[in-house]
Amino acid sequence: MASKLPDVAEVFSDLVRCETRLYNAVGERLQEEHGLTTAQFEFLRHLRRHPGARVADLAGVFAIGVGAVSKGVDRLERRGWVARQSNPDDRRSSILALTPTGQRLVDGAEETFARRLHELIGGAVDGPGAAALATALAALRATLERDRVGLPAG
Repeated sequence: MASKLPDVAEVFSDLVRCETRLYNAVGERLQEEHGLTTAQFEFLRHLRRHPGARVADLAGVFAIGVGAVSKGVDRLERRGWVARQSNPDDRRSSILALTPTGQRLVDGAEETFARRLHELIGGAVDGPGAAALATALAALRATLERDRVGLPAG
C-alpha cells in the first residue's frame, strides 16, 4: 500500500506558523534576558561565525534586502555592538566586526537561545522525529538556496 503524500499547503501553513511562534518566543526570551531582538541576535551570531562579513553577505544569508540589513547594522552600531571597518578589497563596502561588547553579548545570548529552543522543540518533537525534521528542513533549505528561490528583488 502506497503512503499518502502530505498536503503541501498544510505543510506550508504548519511550517510558517511554527517559524513565527518559535521566532517570537525566542525573541521574547532574548529581549527579557539580554535586551536584544531575534534579528539582532541572528546578525551578531552570524558576524561571530563569519568575521569580515559585509552587509551584502548578511542580506544574502538571511534573504532580505540590503537596505533592511544596512538599517539593522546601523542600529547595532549605535548600540556599540558592531563596528564598520574599511574593506581593503572594495572601497564601496565595509567589513563588519563585533565589538568586545557585542562579542560578550552574543556569547551570553547564545546559551539563552539554545536553552529556549530546546524547551520549545525538544518538548514537542522526540529524537527520531527531531532528526527527521532537521534532515527534511536542511534539504529544503539547500534546494531553495541552490536555486536562489525567495531572494528579495531589491
